[in-house]
Amino acid sequence: MIIPLAIVAYVAHLYVRSIPTAGNDLVLIAALGTLGLALGTASGFATHVRAGQDGLAVARVGWIAGGLLIAGIGSRMVFAFAISHGARHAVASFSYAHQISAAAWPVALVLMALLEVSTRIAIVQLRGRHAILATTARITATA
Repeated sequence: MIIPLAIVAYVAHLYVRSIPTAGNDLVLIAALGTLGLALGTASGFATHVRAGQDGLAVARVGWIAGGLLIAGIGSRMVFAFAISHGARHAVASFSYAHQISAAAWPVALVLMALLEVSTRIAIVQLRGRHAILATTARITATA
């Protein structure tokens, strides 16, 4: 749980120095943040969670949750690849037309990753606790 959050926090520390507010920067940041939140929520609920035999929660990423994780990570990787392989002009034109500064893109992409990871982890943790409590209640009721 801590390793993915630490990695995202480290990346945020590397790329985010301030929150740009010029033009439509906050709109882009909010849009990609919302997308990260949606992907993390959907992935968290699509993850199979159950109580294990040792009293700990067990989570297994299925096809849907895995696909959502790949979609989030893959979209950021494709964007970075495209920027470095010829799409820089198209993104610059889009940014100019929509009044988005260059500083907004890294902030928006890092926020998307941060919300995707943290939301998924929080949901899986809560579902794991619920599964353990439900199993404990079932055992107590049976006894």
